[in-house]
Amino acid sequence: MPVSFTAIDFETANRSPASACALGVVRVRDGQVVDTRYSLIRPPLGHDGFEPGNVRIHGIRPADVAHAPTFDLLWDWMCENISPEDPDSVLVAHNAVFDTGVIKAANRACGGTARNWDYACTLRLARAAYTLRSYALPSASRAAGAEVVEHHNALSDSLACAGIVLDLARRSGARSMAELTAHYGDRLQRATL
Repeated sequence: MPVSFTAIDFETANRSPASACALGVVRVRDGQVVDTRYSLIRPPLGHDGFEPGNVRIHGIRPADVAHAPTFDLLWDWMCENISPEDPDSVLVAHNAVFDTGVIKAANRACGGTARNWDYACTLRLARAAYTLRSYALPSASRAAGAEVVEHHNALSDSLACAGIVLDLARRSGARSMAELTAHYGDRLQRATL
């Protein structure tokens, strides 16, 4: 299962998709985790209020991010370290519409330069591959044998997401993300983020 990809997960401070307050990144190359990264994020002004419901979910508070890097610094790191030529440049997220929406909105709020990314959604793939009562990340990752350790911790969720892809690659024999998504009746998506 030599698939390569980068699993990501964001937590947000409030309902604004630009309010990213944590990022987890898991890079997988040829079926092996080669790098992980976790960072708190200081949301951009105007998107930096923390709603109690969000804090209850992930436990991140304003004081925790007071000295954290801003999204644009982390976006620069992503762009510098994950280039389109890299085999692990395909982004993967559970409910990728949310995470790609966070990238797009936060990048716009910080005045960053958008770029094209290919991505896949493990929520969609799990629905095609598993028969479950719930396809939420804890259930889907449990079915993959990669149960999420601390749900709503961005790195833990990214690792669980990566575990789903690796399980699906093992089951399908896929050797690329394009092959894997096609096997489960889906395709890689492309977005300008």
